[in-house]
Amino acid sequence: MEPVAMRGGRDEITRPHVEEADEPDVRRATVRAPARDWNDLVTLRTIAVANHKSGVGKTATAHALGAALAERGRRVLLVDLDPQATLTAFCGVESAAGTSMAEVFGGALPGVVPLWDTLKEVVPGLYLFLAPSDLALAAAELGLISRMGREDVLRRILSTVADDFDVAILDCPSSLGPLSVNALTAAQAVLVPTQPHIPDLRALWFFLATLEQIKHELNRNIETLGILVTQYDWRLPHHRAAVDAMRAARLPVLQVGLGQPGQSTGSGPDAAPTYLATNREAQAELADMVERWLDFEKPLGTA
Repeated sequence: MEPVAMRGGRDEITRPHVEEADEPDVRRATVRAPARDWNDLVTLRTIAVANHKSGVGKTATAHALGAALAERGRRVLLVDLDPQATLTAFCGVESAAGTSMAEVFGGALPGVVPLWDTLKEVVPGLYLFLAPSDLALAAAELGLISRMGREDVLRRILSTVADDFDVAILDCPSSLGPLSVNALTAAQAVLVPTQPHIPDLRALWFFLATLEQIKHELNRNIETLGILVTQYDWRLPHHRAAVDAMRAARLPVLQVGLGQPGQSTGSGPDAAPTYLATNREAQAELADMVERWLDFEKPLGTA
């Protein structure tokens, strides 16, 4: 595996260790000590893709965003925090038993496997890697409940690879348990996918209230990149009504996939609905917005 040029720093950087039979000479990374202060980790920006409602497109959003950023030359780490391991399967990893985020987290006691040693290459030729999940992560989450400093476990884990990536994208589970709290504590920003349905809006209000509590008590520096409507059909009145309701409530609804304010997406009755997972134009819009945030500019595209 060839070294990859590092963005704006040293001339070269070796990719994370990936076991490949045809490249036995790949160097294994040494285990790094966690940084003393998360605010000092200026080389890594972390985004949690979170919403405790299931089926809103969190995994598809994390995968699409990570791939789009990697195609633009960013060094991207995808972290699957869902014990269902949907993102892991999405990335083509059939099984990560024994070397997944479950062994990295540990549980009531610290994990025995360094994050670096679990990473899987997602797309050859791109600096896009996955920290996979496994069903054993559900048991690890239960163990976190009795662990000292449980809210900061993921933050310490990410600090061990902070010099090797530009951005970490955390695919959160559909719950508000210890894993989601860890993600929101470790992240500097949160992206909130939702669908334009009434049950989803009720869940959205509850999640935003929880996010405010976490901001107040655990992570005052986290910011909301926006609410992303992942599946929008302008032809359906209840979809339009749901988006209008979010805007009327002054929620930070992203314009990604929705067209211009006051206009319906599409130019005619045969225009297809917008679905982020398959819409390359919408994915590019989202990547543009996130890149502005990565470059320390205020995210654009909110209503």
